[in-house]
Amino acid sequence: MKKAASGLAILFGLAFSAGPPWSHAAESRGVEHGRRYDRLVIRNVMVIDGKGTPMRGPMDVVVEGNKIAALRGANTRPDAHKSEAHVLDGTGMYLLPGLINSHVHLHDERAGIAQPFEYEYKVYLSCGVTTVRDVGTDPKKALAERRKSQEGSIIAPRLYIYLVAGGATPEEGRKSVRSVKEQGADGVKIFGLDRDIMAAIVDESKKLGLKVAHHVGVEETDARDAAAFGVATMEHWYGIPDAALKGSQNFPPSYNYNNESDRFRWAGRLWREADPAKLKAVLDEMIAKGVAWVPTFSTYEACRDMTRARNLPWFKEYLHPALEAYFHPSPSRHGAFSWGWSTEDEIAWKENYRIWMKAVRDFADRGGLVGAGDDAGFIYTLYGFTYLSELELLQEAGFHPIDVIQCATGNNAKLMGLEDRLGRVRQGFLADLILLDENPLANLKYLYPTGVLDIKDGKDVIRGGIKWTIKDGIVYSTPRLMQDVKDMVREARAKPAGPR
Repeated sequence: MKKAASGLAILFGLAFSAGPPWSHAAESRGVEHGRRYDRLVIRNVMVIDGKGTPMRGPMDVVVEGNKIAALRGANTRPDAHKSEAHVLDGTGMYLLPGLINSHVHLHDERAGIAQPFEYEYKVYLSCGVTTVRDVGTDPKKALAERRKSQEGSIIAPRLYIYLVAGGATPEEGRKSVRSVKEQGADGVKIFGLDRDIMAAIVDESKKLGLKVAHHVGVEETDARDAAAFGVATMEHWYGIPDAALKGSQNFPPSYNYNNESDRFRWAGRLWREADPAKLKAVLDEMIAKGVAWVPTFSTYEACRDMTRARNLPWFKEYLHPALEAYFHPSPSRHGAFSWGWSTEDEIAWKENYRIWMKAVRDFADRGGLVGAGDDAGFIYTLYGFTYLSELELLQEAGFHPIDVIQCATGNNAKLMGLEDRLGRVRQGFLADLILLDENPLANLKYLYPTGVLDIKDGKDVIRGGIKWTIKDGIVYSTPRLMQDVKDMVREARAKPAGPR
Protein backbone atom coordinates (compact mmCIF):
# COMPACT_ATOMS: atom_id res chain seq x y z
CA MET A 1 0.00 0.00 0.00
CA LYS A 2 1.28 3.46 -0.89
CA LYS A 3 0.28 6.72 0.75
CA ALA A 4 -0.59 9.30 -1.92
CA ALA A 5 -1.98 12.28 0.00
CA SER A 6 -1.22 13.91 3.32
CA GLY A 7 -3.57 13.89 6.30
CA LEU A 8 -5.07 11.28 8.56
CA ALA A 9 -6.36 8.27 6.62
CA ILE A 10 -9.60 6.88 8.02
CA LEU A 11 -10.59 3.28 7.44
CA PHE A 12 -13.93 2.83 5.73
CA GLY A 13 -15.32 -0.61 6.44
CA LEU A 14 -18.98 0.14 5.79
CA ALA A 15 -21.19 -2.51 4.20
CA PHE A 16 -23.19 -1.14 1.27
CA SER A 17 -26.91 -1.80 1.03
CA ALA A 18 -28.12 -4.96 -0.66
CA GLY A 19 -28.37 -4.76 -4.43
CA PRO A 20 -30.46 -6.47 -7.10
CA PRO A 21 -31.40 -10.17 -6.77
CA TRP A 22 -28.41 -11.28 -8.86
CA SER A 23 -26.00 -9.87 -6.28
CA HIS A 24 -24.51 -11.12 -3.04
CA ALA A 25 -23.69 -8.27 -0.68
CA ALA A 26 -20.22 -8.34 0.84
CA GLU A 27 -18.34 -5.98 3.08
CA SER A 28 -15.80 -3.48 1.79
CA ARG A 29 -12.48 -3.81 3.56
CA GLY A 30 -8.99 -2.37 3.66
CA VAL A 31 -9.92 0.85 1.85
CA GLU A 32 -8.83 4.18 3.30
CA HIS A 33 -9.55 7.75 2.29
CA GLY A 34 -6.63 9.30 0.41
CA ARG A 35 -4.79 6.05 -0.37
CA ARG A 36 -3.60 4.32 -3.53
CA TYR A 37 -3.07 0.56 -3.55
CA ASP A 38 -0.88 -1.88 -5.43
CA ARG A 39 -4.13 -3.76 -6.11
CA LEU A 40 -7.74 -2.76 -5.47
CA VAL A 41 -10.79 -4.80 -6.49
CA ILE A 42 -14.12 -3.05 -7.07
CA ARG A 43 -16.53 -5.95 -7.10
CA ASN A 44 -20.01 -6.60 -8.43
CA VAL A 45 -20.68 -3.15 -9.90
CA MET A 46 -22.75 -1.93 -12.84
CA VAL A 47 -20.55 -0.09 -15.37
CA ILE A 48 -21.57 2.95 -17.41
CA ASP A 49 -18.67 3.54 -19.81
CA GLY A 50 -17.79 6.77 -21.55
CA LYS A 51 -18.07 5.44 -25.09
CA GLY A 52 -21.79 5.97 -25.62
CA THR A 53 -22.98 2.40 -25.00
CA PRO A 54 -25.58 1.10 -22.52
CA MET A 55 -24.78 0.03 -18.95
CA ARG A 56 -23.24 -3.43 -18.44
CA GLY A 57 -22.80 -5.63 -15.44
CA PRO A 58 -22.35 -6.79 -12.86
CA MET A 59 -18.60 -6.45 -13.31
CA ASP A 60 -15.44 -6.62 -11.25
CA VAL A 61 -12.94 -3.84 -11.92
CA VAL A 62 -9.34 -4.36 -10.84
CA VAL A 63 -7.12 -1.33 -10.26
CA GLU A 64 -3.37 -1.75 -9.90
CA GLY A 65 -1.54 1.39 -8.85
CA ASN A 66 -2.96 4.19 -10.96
CA LYS A 67 -4.32 2.09 -13.84
CA ILE A 68 -7.25 -0.15 -14.61
CA ALA A 69 -5.72 -3.63 -14.80
CA ALA A 70 -8.80 -5.68 -15.63
CA LEU A 71 -12.52 -5.43 -16.30
CA ARG A 72 -14.41 -8.73 -16.13
CA GLY A 73 -17.73 -10.33 -15.30
CA ALA A 74 -18.38 -10.26 -11.56
CA ASN A 75 -17.46 -13.28 -9.49
CA THR A 76 -20.33 -13.29 -6.99
CA ARG A 77 -19.23 -16.32 -4.90
CA PRO A 78 -19.14 -15.30 -1.21
CA ASP A 79 -15.46 -16.24 -0.89
CA ALA A 80 -14.36 -15.05 -4.33
CA HIS A 81 -12.36 -12.08 -3.05
CA LYS A 82 -11.54 -13.40 0.39
CA SER A 83 -7.79 -13.27 -0.22
CA GLU A 84 -7.84 -9.69 -1.55
CA ALA A 85 -6.55 -7.12 0.94
CA HIS A 86 -8.33 -4.11 -0.56
CA VAL A 87 -11.91 -4.52 -1.78
CA LEU A 88 -14.67 -2.02 -2.51
CA ASP A 89 -18.02 -3.80 -2.64
CA GLY A 90 -20.01 -2.27 -5.46
CA THR A 91 -23.14 -4.33 -4.96
CA GLY A 92 -26.10 -2.18 -5.95
CA MET A 93 -23.75 0.56 -7.14
CA TYR A 94 -22.89 2.19 -10.47
CA LEU A 95 -19.38 2.92 -11.73
CA LEU A 96 -18.48 5.57 -14.31
CA PRO A 97 -15.26 7.05 -15.65
CA GLY A 98 -14.18 10.10 -13.70
CA LEU A 99 -15.88 13.16 -15.17
CA ILE A 100 -13.75 15.59 -17.19
CA ASN A 101 -14.41 19.33 -17.04
CA SER A 102 -13.03 20.95 -20.16
CA HIS A 103 -13.47 24.60 -19.15
CA VAL A 104 -12.42 25.75 -15.69
CA HIS A 105 -10.49 28.56 -14.03
CA LEU A 106 -8.41 27.88 -10.92
CA HIS A 107 -9.18 30.55 -8.33
CA ASP A 108 -7.28 31.27 -5.15
CA GLU A 109 -9.14 34.55 -4.59
CA ARG A 110 -12.44 36.13 -5.46
CA ALA A 111 -13.31 39.82 -5.07
CA GLY A 112 -9.89 40.40 -3.51
CA ILE A 113 -10.58 37.83 -0.77
CA ALA A 114 -8.47 34.68 -0.37
CA GLN A 115 -10.12 31.43 -1.40
CA PRO A 116 -7.89 28.34 -1.23
CA PHE A 117 -7.40 26.13 -4.28
CA GLU A 118 -8.20 23.25 -1.92
CA TYR A 119 -11.80 24.43 -1.69
CA GLU A 120 -12.31 24.33 -5.45
CA TYR A 121 -10.52 20.99 -5.82
CA LYS A 122 -12.52 19.20 -3.15
CA VAL A 123 -15.84 20.41 -4.51
CA TYR A 124 -14.89 19.21 -7.99
CA LEU A 125 -13.82 15.78 -6.72
CA SER A 126 -17.00 15.47 -4.65
CA CYS A 127 -18.98 16.09 -7.84
CA GLY A 128 -17.04 13.33 -9.64
CA VAL A 129 -14.73 15.61 -11.63
CA THR A 130 -11.31 13.94 -11.73
CA THR A 131 -9.77 15.93 -14.62
CA VAL A 132 -10.00 19.61 -15.50
CA ARG A 133 -8.74 21.74 -18.36
CA ASP A 134 -7.83 25.13 -16.95
CA VAL A 135 -8.16 27.83 -19.61
CA GLY A 136 -6.83 30.96 -18.00
CA THR A 137 -5.06 31.23 -14.63
CA ASP A 138 -1.85 32.83 -13.39
CA PRO A 139 0.76 30.66 -15.21
CA LYS A 140 3.17 30.17 -12.30
CA LYS A 141 0.42 29.22 -9.89
CA ALA A 142 -1.38 26.95 -12.36
CA LEU A 143 1.74 25.06 -13.40
CA ALA A 144 2.83 24.67 -9.77
CA GLU A 145 -0.59 23.25 -8.90
CA ARG A 146 -0.38 20.85 -11.84
CA ARG A 147 2.94 19.52 -10.55
CA LYS A 148 1.54 18.96 -7.06
CA SER A 149 -1.49 17.17 -8.45
CA GLN A 150 0.69 14.94 -10.64
CA GLU A 151 2.87 13.90 -7.71
CA GLY A 152 -0.15 13.33 -5.44
CA SER A 153 0.97 15.77 -2.75
CA ILE A 154 -2.40 17.55 -2.81
CA ILE A 155 -5.98 16.35 -3.05
CA ALA A 156 -6.97 17.64 -6.48
CA PRO A 157 -8.21 16.59 -9.91
CA ARG A 158 -5.58 16.03 -12.57
CA LEU A 159 -4.88 19.41 -14.13
CA TYR A 160 -4.25 20.31 -17.76
CA ILE A 161 -3.15 23.91 -18.18
CA TYR A 162 -3.89 26.07 -21.23
CA LEU A 163 -2.16 29.46 -21.06
CA VAL A 164 -3.36 32.61 -22.82
CA ALA A 165 -1.56 33.75 -25.97
CA GLY A 166 -2.07 37.10 -27.65
CA GLY A 167 -0.28 40.17 -28.96
CA ALA A 168 -0.71 43.35 -30.94
CA THR A 169 1.00 41.98 -34.07
CA PRO A 170 1.31 38.55 -35.72
CA GLU A 171 4.93 38.25 -34.58
CA GLU A 172 4.01 39.11 -31.00
CA GLY A 173 1.35 36.43 -31.23
CA ARG A 174 3.88 33.82 -32.38
CA LYS A 175 6.25 34.87 -29.62
CA SER A 176 3.54 34.47 -26.98
CA VAL A 177 2.82 30.94 -28.22
CA ARG A 178 6.51 30.06 -27.96
CA SER A 179 6.44 31.38 -24.39
CA VAL A 180 3.43 29.17 -23.61
CA LYS A 181 5.37 26.17 -24.93
CA GLU A 182 8.52 27.06 -22.99
CA GLN A 183 6.56 27.30 -19.76
CA GLY A 184 5.37 23.72 -20.26
CA ALA A 185 1.66 24.36 -20.80
CA ASP A 186 -0.62 21.71 -22.26
CA GLY A 187 -2.34 24.05 -24.71
CA VAL A 188 -3.19 27.60 -25.76
CA LYS A 189 -6.21 29.76 -24.91
CA ILE A 190 -7.07 32.70 -27.14
CA PHE A 191 -9.71 35.39 -26.96
CA GLY A 192 -11.09 37.47 -29.82
CA LEU A 193 -8.30 38.65 -32.12
CA ASP A 194 -7.82 40.41 -35.40
CA ARG A 195 -7.67 37.88 -38.22
CA ASP A 196 -3.96 38.15 -39.06
CA ILE A 197 -2.92 37.81 -35.42
CA MET A 198 -5.21 34.85 -34.87
CA ALA A 199 -3.88 33.12 -37.99
CA ALA A 200 -0.30 33.51 -36.76
CA ILE A 201 -1.08 32.24 -33.23
CA VAL A 202 -2.96 29.16 -34.40
CA ASP A 203 -0.29 28.37 -37.00
CA GLU A 204 2.50 28.64 -34.41
CA SER A 205 0.50 26.51 -31.98
CA LYS A 206 0.13 23.77 -34.59
CA LYS A 207 3.86 23.82 -35.29
CA LEU A 208 4.54 23.35 -31.58
CA GLY A 209 1.92 20.64 -31.10
CA LEU A 210 -0.40 22.73 -28.91
CA LYS A 211 -4.19 22.60 -29.15
CA VAL A 212 -6.03 25.93 -29.17
CA ALA A 213 -9.19 26.74 -27.21
CA HIS A 214 -10.97 29.80 -28.64
CA HIS A 215 -13.18 32.21 -26.68
CA VAL A 216 -14.21 34.61 -29.44
CA GLY A 217 -16.40 37.50 -28.31
CA VAL A 218 -17.70 40.11 -30.72
CA GLU A 219 -14.59 40.54 -32.84
CA GLU A 220 -13.38 40.61 -36.40
CA THR A 221 -12.93 36.84 -36.20
CA ASP A 222 -15.72 34.31 -35.75
CA ALA A 223 -16.40 30.56 -36.05
CA ARG A 224 -15.55 30.54 -39.75
CA ASP A 225 -12.05 31.73 -38.93
CA ALA A 226 -11.78 29.16 -36.13
CA ALA A 227 -12.56 26.44 -38.65
CA ALA A 228 -10.31 27.86 -41.36
CA PHE A 229 -7.29 28.27 -39.10
CA GLY A 230 -7.80 24.99 -37.20
CA VAL A 231 -8.57 25.72 -33.56
CA ALA A 232 -9.36 22.64 -31.46
CA THR A 233 -12.38 23.93 -29.56
CA MET A 234 -14.90 26.73 -29.60
CA GLU A 235 -15.66 27.81 -26.04
CA HIS A 236 -19.16 28.94 -25.02
CA TRP A 237 -20.94 30.01 -28.21
CA TYR A 238 -19.56 33.40 -29.11
CA GLY A 239 -18.68 33.68 -32.75
CA ILE A 240 -21.03 30.93 -33.95
CA PRO A 241 -24.34 32.80 -34.36
CA ASP A 242 -22.29 35.92 -35.17
CA ALA A 243 -20.98 34.10 -38.26
CA ALA A 244 -24.59 33.49 -39.38
CA LEU A 245 -25.80 37.11 -39.17
CA LYS A 246 -26.72 39.29 -42.12
CA GLY A 247 -24.29 42.05 -41.23
CA SER A 248 -23.97 43.14 -37.60
CA GLN A 249 -26.28 42.29 -34.75
CA ASN A 250 -29.04 44.87 -34.30
CA PHE A 251 -27.38 46.73 -31.42
CA PRO A 252 -28.97 49.98 -30.15
CA PRO A 253 -26.91 53.17 -30.69
CA SER A 254 -26.11 53.32 -26.96
CA TYR A 255 -24.57 49.82 -26.87
CA ASN A 256 -21.11 49.68 -25.27
CA TYR A 257 -19.34 46.33 -25.50
CA ASN A 258 -17.20 47.13 -22.45
CA ASN A 259 -20.33 47.61 -20.37
CA GLU A 260 -21.12 44.06 -19.24
CA SER A 261 -24.73 44.90 -18.52
CA ASP A 262 -25.08 45.82 -22.19
CA ARG A 263 -22.99 42.89 -23.35
CA PHE A 264 -24.93 40.15 -21.55
CA ARG A 265 -28.33 41.74 -22.09
CA TRP A 266 -27.87 41.85 -25.86
CA ALA A 267 -26.13 38.50 -25.99
CA GLY A 268 -29.51 37.15 -24.94
CA ARG A 269 -30.98 38.44 -28.20
CA LEU A 270 -28.31 37.16 -30.56
CA TRP A 271 -29.40 33.65 -31.55
CA ARG A 272 -32.79 34.87 -32.86
CA GLU A 273 -30.96 37.04 -35.40
CA ALA A 274 -28.86 34.20 -36.85
CA ASP A 275 -29.98 33.07 -40.30
CA PRO A 276 -30.81 29.32 -40.07
CA ALA A 277 -29.34 28.46 -43.48
CA LYS A 278 -26.11 30.36 -42.78
CA LEU A 279 -25.93 28.79 -39.30
CA LYS A 280 -26.16 25.30 -40.76
CA ALA A 281 -23.29 26.14 -43.13
CA VAL A 282 -21.17 27.44 -40.21
CA LEU A 283 -21.78 24.29 -38.15
CA ASP A 284 -20.98 22.08 -41.14
CA GLU A 285 -17.71 23.92 -41.68
CA MET A 286 -16.77 23.46 -38.01
CA ILE A 287 -17.53 19.74 -38.28
CA ALA A 288 -15.57 19.36 -41.51
CA LYS A 289 -12.51 21.01 -39.95
CA GLY A 290 -12.75 19.01 -36.69
CA VAL A 291 -13.57 21.92 -34.39
CA ALA A 292 -15.18 20.66 -31.16
CA TRP A 293 -17.75 22.70 -29.23
CA VAL A 294 -17.80 23.23 -25.46
CA PRO A 295 -21.08 25.17 -25.04
CA THR A 296 -20.98 25.79 -21.25
CA PHE A 297 -24.77 26.12 -21.03
CA SER A 298 -24.56 26.28 -17.24
CA THR A 299 -22.39 29.41 -17.21
CA TYR A 300 -25.30 31.57 -18.34
CA GLU A 301 -28.19 29.70 -16.75
CA ALA A 302 -28.70 32.54 -14.26
CA CYS A 303 -29.75 34.74 -17.17
CA ARG A 304 -32.93 32.66 -17.51
CA ASP A 305 -33.92 33.07 -13.84
CA MET A 306 -31.72 35.36 -11.76
CA THR A 307 -33.74 34.89 -8.56
CA ARG A 308 -33.30 31.12 -8.65
CA ALA A 309 -29.59 31.47 -9.42
CA ARG A 310 -29.04 33.65 -6.35
CA ASN A 311 -30.72 31.13 -4.05
CA LEU A 312 -29.44 27.71 -5.02
CA PRO A 313 -29.81 25.25 -2.13
CA TRP A 314 -26.14 24.24 -1.93
CA PHE A 315 -25.06 27.83 -1.33
CA LYS A 316 -26.14 27.57 2.32
CA GLU A 317 -23.34 25.22 3.36
CA TYR A 318 -20.90 25.12 0.45
CA LEU A 319 -20.58 28.67 -0.94
CA HIS A 320 -17.29 30.24 0.13
CA PRO A 321 -17.72 33.88 1.29
CA ALA A 322 -15.07 35.06 -1.18
CA LEU A 323 -17.09 33.66 -4.06
CA GLU A 324 -20.30 35.03 -2.57
CA ALA A 325 -18.72 38.50 -2.50
CA TYR A 326 -17.62 38.12 -6.12
CA PHE A 327 -21.19 37.33 -7.18
CA HIS A 328 -22.45 40.64 -5.77
CA PRO A 329 -23.40 42.92 -8.71
CA SER A 330 -20.58 45.27 -9.65
CA PRO A 331 -19.40 46.95 -12.88
CA SER A 332 -15.81 46.25 -11.77
CA ARG A 333 -16.02 42.44 -11.91
CA HIS A 334 -16.47 40.14 -14.90
CA GLY A 335 -19.81 38.33 -14.82
CA ALA A 336 -21.29 40.47 -12.02
CA PHE A 337 -23.67 42.26 -14.39
CA SER A 338 -27.00 41.28 -12.83
CA TRP A 339 -28.19 44.65 -11.49
CA GLY A 340 -31.49 45.76 -12.98
CA TRP A 341 -32.04 42.39 -14.68
CA SER A 342 -35.59 42.31 -16.02
CA THR A 343 -38.36 39.88 -16.89
CA GLU A 344 -37.85 40.83 -20.54
CA ASP A 345 -34.15 39.91 -20.27
CA GLU A 346 -35.02 36.49 -18.86
CA ILE A 347 -37.62 35.84 -21.56
CA ALA A 348 -35.04 36.73 -24.23
CA TRP A 349 -32.49 34.38 -22.68
CA LYS A 350 -35.03 31.54 -22.52
CA GLU A 351 -35.57 31.93 -26.25
CA ASN A 352 -31.79 32.20 -26.69
CA TYR A 353 -31.37 28.83 -24.97
CA ARG A 354 -34.04 27.18 -27.12
CA ILE A 355 -32.26 28.16 -30.36
CA TRP A 356 -28.76 27.61 -28.94
CA MET A 357 -29.62 24.14 -27.63
CA LYS A 358 -31.07 23.14 -30.98
CA ALA A 359 -27.87 24.29 -32.69
CA VAL A 360 -25.72 22.18 -30.35
CA ARG A 361 -28.00 19.19 -30.84
CA ASP A 362 -27.88 19.65 -34.65
CA PHE A 363 -24.10 19.98 -34.48
CA ALA A 364 -23.83 16.65 -32.64
CA ASP A 365 -26.38 14.92 -34.90
CA ARG A 366 -24.29 15.81 -37.96
CA GLY A 367 -21.10 14.43 -36.44
CA GLY A 368 -19.73 17.32 -34.38
CA LEU A 369 -17.91 16.65 -31.11
CA VAL A 370 -19.59 18.23 -28.07
CA GLY A 371 -17.82 18.50 -24.72
CA ALA A 372 -18.86 19.61 -21.24
CA GLY A 373 -17.45 22.44 -19.13
CA ASP A 374 -18.77 24.79 -16.48
CA ASP A 375 -16.58 27.95 -16.39
CA ALA A 376 -17.62 28.24 -12.73
CA GLY A 377 -16.83 31.08 -10.35
CA PHE A 378 -18.86 33.69 -12.24
CA ILE A 379 -22.57 34.61 -12.46
CA TYR A 380 -23.71 32.58 -9.41
CA THR A 381 -21.97 29.39 -10.58
CA LEU A 382 -20.36 27.10 -8.00
CA TYR A 383 -17.54 24.75 -8.95
CA GLY A 384 -18.66 21.17 -9.50
CA PHE A 385 -22.34 21.73 -8.81
CA THR A 386 -22.54 23.90 -11.92
CA TYR A 387 -20.74 21.20 -13.91
CA LEU A 388 -23.46 18.73 -12.95
CA SER A 389 -26.02 21.36 -13.99
CA GLU A 390 -24.24 21.38 -17.36
CA LEU A 391 -24.98 17.68 -17.75
CA GLU A 392 -28.65 18.30 -16.99
CA LEU A 393 -28.72 21.10 -19.54
CA LEU A 394 -27.23 18.80 -22.18
CA GLN A 395 -30.12 16.45 -21.50
CA GLU A 396 -32.51 19.40 -21.83
CA ALA A 397 -30.88 20.10 -25.21
CA GLY A 398 -31.95 16.64 -26.35
CA PHE A 399 -28.99 14.40 -25.51
CA HIS A 400 -29.81 10.95 -24.12
CA PRO A 401 -28.26 10.47 -20.64
CA ILE A 402 -25.88 7.88 -22.14
CA ASP A 403 -24.67 10.53 -24.59
CA VAL A 404 -24.49 13.13 -21.82
CA ILE A 405 -22.07 10.87 -19.92
CA GLN A 406 -20.07 10.46 -23.12
CA CYS A 407 -19.86 14.25 -23.54
CA ALA A 408 -18.53 14.48 -19.97
CA THR A 409 -15.98 11.66 -20.35
CA GLY A 410 -14.99 10.19 -23.71
CA ASN A 411 -15.75 13.32 -25.74
CA ASN A 412 -13.87 15.61 -23.38
CA ALA A 413 -10.89 13.26 -23.42
CA LYS A 414 -10.91 13.28 -27.23
CA LEU A 415 -11.09 17.05 -27.64
CA MET A 416 -8.09 17.33 -25.29
CA GLY A 417 -6.17 14.61 -27.17
CA LEU A 418 -6.31 12.24 -24.18
CA GLU A 419 -8.62 9.56 -25.58
CA ASP A 420 -5.90 6.91 -25.28
CA ARG A 421 -5.77 7.16 -21.48
CA LEU A 422 -8.84 8.90 -20.03
CA GLY A 423 -12.62 8.99 -20.33
CA ARG A 424 -13.27 5.23 -20.39
CA VAL A 425 -13.56 2.28 -18.03
CA ARG A 426 -11.04 0.25 -19.99
CA GLN A 427 -8.05 -1.95 -19.27
CA GLY A 428 -4.82 0.05 -19.38
CA PHE A 429 -6.53 3.42 -18.89
CA LEU A 430 -5.79 5.64 -15.93
CA ALA A 431 -7.84 4.77 -12.84
CA ASP A 432 -10.16 7.77 -12.69
CA LEU A 433 -13.53 6.39 -11.55
CA ILE A 434 -16.63 7.35 -9.59
CA LEU A 435 -19.14 5.17 -7.72
CA LEU A 436 -22.66 6.01 -6.61
CA ASP A 437 -25.57 3.97 -5.31
CA GLU A 438 -28.28 5.19 -7.70
CA ASN A 439 -28.45 4.98 -11.47
CA PRO A 440 -27.52 8.37 -13.01
CA LEU A 441 -29.06 7.31 -16.33
CA ALA A 442 -32.42 7.33 -14.55
CA ASN A 443 -31.79 10.74 -12.99
CA LEU A 444 -28.66 12.84 -13.50
CA LYS A 445 -29.43 14.58 -10.21
CA TYR A 446 -28.16 11.47 -8.43
CA LEU A 447 -24.65 12.69 -9.28
CA TYR A 448 -24.95 15.73 -7.01
CA PRO A 449 -23.06 15.16 -3.73
CA THR A 450 -26.08 16.47 -1.82
CA GLY A 451 -28.23 13.68 -3.30
CA VAL A 452 -31.94 13.81 -4.13
CA LEU A 453 -34.71 14.26 -1.57
CA ASP A 454 -37.29 11.48 -1.80
CA ILE A 455 -39.99 9.92 0.40
CA LYS A 456 -39.98 6.28 1.49
CA ASP A 457 -42.53 4.80 3.87
CA GLY A 458 -43.73 8.30 4.65
CA LYS A 459 -40.26 9.53 5.67
CA ASP A 460 -37.77 11.83 3.96
CA VAL A 461 -34.77 10.02 2.52
CA ILE A 462 -31.76 11.19 0.52
CA ARG A 463 -30.94 9.09 -2.54
CA GLY A 464 -27.80 9.21 -4.62
CA GLY A 465 -24.71 11.33 -4.25
CA ILE A 466 -21.31 10.04 -5.35
CA LYS A 467 -19.86 7.88 -2.59
CA TRP A 468 -16.33 7.29 -3.88
CA THR A 469 -14.16 9.26 -6.28
CA ILE A 470 -10.98 7.59 -7.50
CA LYS A 471 -8.41 9.84 -9.15
CA ASP A 472 -5.15 8.37 -10.46
CA GLY A 473 -5.83 5.28 -8.34
CA ILE A 474 -6.23 7.33 -5.14
CA VAL A 475 -9.49 6.54 -3.36
CA TYR A 476 -11.47 9.39 -1.82
CA SER A 477 -14.64 9.22 0.26
CA THR A 478 -16.79 12.01 -1.16
CA PRO A 479 -18.79 12.53 2.07
CA ARG A 480 -15.44 13.12 3.78
CA LEU A 481 -14.43 15.63 1.09
CA MET A 482 -17.74 17.45 1.35
CA GLN A 483 -17.38 17.68 5.12
CA ASP A 484 -13.96 19.27 4.55
CA VAL A 485 -15.59 21.82 2.20
CA LYS A 486 -18.33 22.56 4.72
CA ASP A 487 -15.71 23.10 7.44
CA MET A 488 -13.68 25.45 5.21
CA VAL A 489 -16.77 27.51 4.42
CA ARG A 490 -17.84 27.71 8.07
CA GLU A 491 -14.37 28.81 9.18
CA ALA A 492 -14.12 31.41 6.39
CA ARG A 493 -17.51 32.84 7.29
CA ALA A 494 -16.43 33.20 10.90
CA LYS A 495 -13.64 35.58 9.88
CA PRO A 496 -14.18 39.33 9.37
CA ALA A 497 -15.49 40.12 5.89
CA GLY A 498 -12.90 41.31 3.37
CA PRO A 499 -13.23 43.95 0.62
CA ARG A 500 -15.79 43.82 -2.16
